[in-house]
Amino acid sequence: MIIDIFIAIGAYILGSIPTAVWIGKAVKGVDVREHGSKNAGATNTMRVLGVRTGIPVLLVDVFKGFAAVKLALLSLTFETGTNAFVTFQLVFGAFAVLGHIFPVFAGFRGGKGVAAIVGVLLALHWQATLIAIAVFLIALVISKYVSLSSLMMGLSFPVSVIFLFKTDSISLKIFSVIVCILLFVTHRKNISRLLNGNENKATFLFRK
Repeated sequence: MIIDIFIAIGAYILGSIPTAVWIGKAVKGVDVREHGSKNAGATNTMRVLGVRTGIPVLLVDVFKGFAAVKLALLSLTFETGTNAFVTFQLVFGAFAVLGHIFPVFAGFRGGKGVAAIVGVLLALHWQATLIAIAVFLIALVISKYVSLSSLMMGLSFPVSVIFLFKTDSISLKIFSVIVCILLFVTHRKNISRLLNGNENKATFLFRK
């Protein structure tokens, strides 16, 4: 059990790596939290510093969530493939997302957790995650709103897990719903701007 506690701490520390902040400062000498949407995520990095700088941020943040789930393989508590093991994976993934949103290395001012969540979901159920990513991309092309597309992605994942793939894991079903709720909570300001018609479109992603 002590090993599992250390793994959970490791997952949080892994998630706490403030990719956007560190890469922004290293490449451009800019703290992205002081510009644009003031969010330490890949989208704001692309908005402030360009797509070429934002892509590495996105990839690393996705990897953080993915790797945190795989840390469960180091545990000796549960047998791989059991529902209990899946629950353990979810716990470690949740710690990584928590670290991404409240990073200890960046004054607890992080991103909204979308990229890290995608990494967690890829490690847990890649088929449903790919569908969710497809929903995100389609919504983004149509609406040009990253926030709206993220919310659509969040909604599609539990639908796929519960109704399309009919997973037997109760833990995964519950987690998929929690992920959806978490995305809506972290995007509450974006939702308000969307409803008021003053949310910024991601036009920087569609420049030729």
